[in-house]
Amino acid sequence: MKKIVAICFTVFCLYTIVYAQDYHTGLGLRAGFANGITLKHFTAEKIAVEGILTNWKNGHELAGLYEIHNRLFMAKKLNWYIGLGAHLAFWDGDYERWGTLGTSYTVIGVDGLIGVEFTFDDIPINIGINWKPAYNVIGYPGYWGDNGAFSVRYIF
Repeated sequence: MKKIVAICFTVFCLYTIVYAQDYHTGLGLRAGFANGITLKHFTAEKIAVEGILTNWKNGHELAGLYEIHNRLFMAKKLNWYIGLGAHLAFWDGDYERWGTLGTSYTVIGVDGLIGVEFTFDDIPINIGINWKPAYNVIGYPGYWGDNGAFSVRYIF
């Protein structure tokens, strides 16, 4: 059974070693549990860096992510991706049920990311949906799994 799983995993990896980049840079809006802007830039065929600035938890968060992209079902212009990064956030505790009145929070943590995106052929638009769980290390420690969003980017 282990050999079958290993063979299937190897075939899947080889199957997705195709050119995954459909654009170089995309800038757009992110809407969901956290609303804001997103900027993604490919540094290699399957490697991208993304910056996300959001208004979240009655404050602001800046996240930087390193992402690996691959084709999904060998469909042209349809990619899945995973990523890892970090965030810096500032929240006002007056508006959160878990916060302390009169307290502002400065938080630093790590982020994960998993998503799917599609780039149109005829128009310079990319759309995607992702989930970005985070773990705050400094400031207000804890796991936050409620950050998912839909993105629309203009591609350059």
